[in-house]
Amino acid sequence: MNFAIEDSAEQSAFRAEVRAFFEKNIPPNLEHSVDPCDMSYEQYQLRRDLGRALGKQGWLYPSMPKEYGGGELSTDNVAILAEEMSKLELGLPPYYDAGGRMSAPTILVWGTPEHKKRFLPPICRGEVRTWQLLTEPGAGSDLAGIKSTAIRDGDVYVVNGQKMFVGSSHGADYSWTILVTDPKGERHKNLSWLMIPMNLPGITVTPMDLLATGGEGGSGSGVKNAVFFDNVRVPADHLVGGENNGWKVATTHLEVEHGGMGRLADRRVIYDFINLCKERHEGWAIADDPDARAELVDLYIEAEITRLFALRNHWLAHTNQPRTYEGSQYSLRRKLSGLDIAEKMLRIAGPLVLTKDKRWAPLKGNIEYFQRDAITALHPGATTDIQRVIMARRIGIGGREREKAANLR
Repeated sequence: MNFAIEDSAEQSAFRAEVRAFFEKNIPPNLEHSVDPCDMSYEQYQLRRDLGRALGKQGWLYPSMPKEYGGGELSTDNVAILAEEMSKLELGLPPYYDAGGRMSAPTILVWGTPEHKKRFLPPICRGEVRTWQLLTEPGAGSDLAGIKSTAIRDGDVYVVNGQKMFVGSSHGADYSWTILVTDPKGERHKNLSWLMIPMNLPGITVTPMDLLATGGEGGSGSGVKNAVFFDNVRVPADHLVGGENNGWKVATTHLEVEHGGMGRLADRRVIYDFINLCKERHEGWAIADDPDARAELVDLYIEAEITRLFALRNHWLAHTNQPRTYEGSQYSLRRKLSGLDIAEKMLRIAGPLVLTKDKRWAPLKGNIEYFQRDAITALHPGATTDIQRVIMARRIGIGGREREKAANLR
């Protein structure tokens, strides 16, 4: 009996269209960079060019409305697009754009019509790249504890403070930033979000050279930076979601960050590792060993469960189905299973998986990077403990009123 899921005629046609697009638009000199820290400026620009080509097609942010530069694709076609990009060792977008990935859905929910027209098309067309600025020296998982301020002064907000663990290399055009707009206000009711142009006077970006993986926006985002604001004057109409309403806006942002919309076609390296273990060399393969084969089966099951959680969340979010704890459930599962899978890889293949010498490292060093990334991924985008707390609140554990899932549309 064949349990494989096959494309419909319409899906096959779209998949063929996607493949033809990539054959035409992916530069022949585009190199695969295992670690974003190693990406040269030239390679980054090639990815930006590809992003702009995707943006013209409406495929850079394929689920966003067409009127704002998205593709407004069906859930199936978004998944197909992500799958085909993953086969090319690329993602959507093909460069680090954590701010765009999380600000765009948030602005779609909380922005005014003018905000949507101003900010969303440049993001969706790949014309700008956006960082997200949340964490500070004294506030990470406790986001409401931030201290950086944005004080209204006529038609501008004057921003002062510091943000940390901001990705990535080669700068950004905008920063989607949460700040205190009422220093004397009640906790959770004193915050706001600003879309800050990064070319304004008073902004200093300093690389955090000892940190090179993980951080704001998820794992694998390359070099981390500290961003300092010294009396930066930001136009007041760049505030999104209402003054001192930032915690409510943050619920949508964090729902996206925690996996509420799914992260499709993620972690292809896991399936590549399984195939690597089945390759025969001098008549022998790692998978011939019964213990290794049993571990590979467990590894595959773990990866598939996580992938299906992401696919479920994608479908729930984009078809406006009821949701509760699913985003944090997926995020928790992804974090814990990633670490477990990394340990399984090490047991199955031994120290070979830790090599990254490009001359002979397995899968061009992808496995070694996955090992490091699996450790750091436990922390960004809310720790495992925070995800458990959110899940408990969403299902009503602890004798308190059930917390509702944030709006995503």
